[in-house]
Amino acid sequence: MNLLETELGELKTLLNDMTLLVKGQLEKAITAFYTFDKDLAKEIVKNEKRVNGSELIIDAKCEHILALFNPVAVDLRFVLASIKMVSDLERIGDNAKGIAQFIIRCEKPFDPALVEKFRFREMTDTAMEMLTILSESFESDDTELARTIFSKDELMDDINVAANLVLAEYAQTSQDKEALLQAIYFLSVIRKMERCGDYITNVAEEIIFYVKAKVLRHKRKHIGKKMSEEDNE
Repeated sequence: MNLLETELGELKTLLNDMTLLVKGQLEKAITAFYTFDKDLAKEIVKNEKRVNGSELIIDAKCEHILALFNPVAVDLRFVLASIKMVSDLERIGDNAKGIAQFIIRCEKPFDPALVEKFRFREMTDTAMEMLTILSESFESDDTELARTIFSKDELMDDINVAANLVLAEYAQTSQDKEALLQAIYFLSVIRKMERCGDYITNVAEEIIFYVKAKVLRHKRKHIGKKMSEEDNE
């Protein structure tokens, strides 16, 4: 193994560790939401510094590899993809922190009936499944596994869009101003969870980019079926 391969291996390890870190942050945010554990929510906010630190370390590693080794082909694609991936991973951490801050701000647990109407349990389960798939596909460079994330992101989008109607109906029937304010907070939590799905999908697209040399950003929804057929040829 030459020095470049060693550096690239270290970069991949750093990225995988960061993926697990943000997965843990989001998992804790989900747990804090359902248990209304403000102490756990505060821990998430505090640990955001670790996520930011990981981003800086990975950025520096990418700059080091580009400056000293002048990588080409798949090695260059991997470094370029890493620069984008670390940014999206950091934003997942930001949104986990944002969810935790809403939990800290609220005076009482979220209404279980509203949780069900918003389909939030389905959303959080999907988000964690997406992160598990992401970690596995990145570790093994499995683009077919990475592609399974796309349909799950569409489910997250559908739940997010439907939440607008749910909130509108809730606002018409609720006379409790405090409950309505909490419902608005809840919608913000849903928005942040949906954004996590988008960022996970972005990372999956970067895996496909560096392994297959195929650019999917901004084009996936239009050519996803065709790309899948080409990969199977």
